[in-house]
Amino acid sequence: MTSESIRLLLEKAIASRVALFDSRHESAFRLFNGFTEGNPDLVIDLYARTLVIHNYADEPEGGQALASEALAFIQSHPLTIEWLRAAVLKLRNGKTPQEKRGQLIFGESPDRKIKEHGIWYSVDLIMNRDTSLYLDTRNLRKWLMENLRDQTVLNTFAYTGSLGVAALAGGAKRVLQHDLNRQFLNVAKTSYTLNGFPVHKQDFVTTDFFTLIGRLKHTRELFDCVLIDPPFFSTTSKGRVDQEQDSARLINKVRPLIADGGYLVAINNALYVSGQEYLSSLEELCTDGYLKIVQMISVPEDFTGYPETRSGHPITDPAPFNHSTKIAVLRVKRKDERH
Repeated sequence: MTSESIRLLLEKAIASRVALFDSRHESAFRLFNGFTEGNPDLVIDLYARTLVIHNYADEPEGGQALASEALAFIQSHPLTIEWLRAAVLKLRNGKTPQEKRGQLIFGESPDRKIKEHGIWYSVDLIMNRDTSLYLDTRNLRKWLMENLRDQTVLNTFAYTGSLGVAALAGGAKRVLQHDLNRQFLNVAKTSYTLNGFPVHKQDFVTTDFFTLIGRLKHTRELFDCVLIDPPFFSTTSKGRVDQEQDSARLINKVRPLIADGGYLVAINNALYVSGQEYLSSLEELCTDGYLKIVQMISVPEDFTGYPETRSGHPITDPAPFNHSTKIAVLRVKRKDERH
């Protein structure tokens, strides 16, 4: 792809996102999604005043010129030239963990927090291969803020806890944050501090998912809402997580922990699972009458691409969802009607 071609794609993408730029430069969104907007080797996110450039090229060296061209163009763009302060480059197929996690290529340090829907979220842009805050679940965070007042919440596979932070921001009575990695949950604790939420040690659980579920079942603890956002695939001595093959099994694992009338929020981001396949698996779970799909939550357009910027076709059709990140809210009915 020529320099002129990538500049045209970027100009088109930026023009479609003008409304997302805030005057304080505190927000976060996807500035360019090459997978849906014309060049799958390049994805660019904006976190406050920091660009995160993802080089997805099979041969990272071949994508370096593209990344450099993109950075130079954005640095000189009228919308960003005066306030952009840093840029991080991540190599999806880098040779070292540091290349994959990201390296600062412009500025003195990346931003450490962003604001979304009036709530602060701590970010560590080079802690992991991704960016520590998933932009595709922004609409879900808004839903959690609007629907869980005075509720108790279990956030499994919490990562850096943003979904639980959103629930607390909306007035949730208690959120239990779970992840296998303590470093990730420490980012969640920083988000709590940024918003003035109290940090209770017992609400941050670092253990295997299957161990946690067994423990909670044993104590007969119930939650008004359980969030399940597992990784695509992982395995421990306690069990296996596989979103492509057995997401329904994980949902059945957490069902007994949900109070009568409560919510189960299920997320599947398996690229090769079509939207209809996932919907069918959920509908099969609902045939006994104790689960009901009440809402599908869309992924924001800055992440999917806009009608005027999209090109090409996804690997699998996400319909009736709008992206391979498929988010469904289900209502739970219990035989024992226990709350």
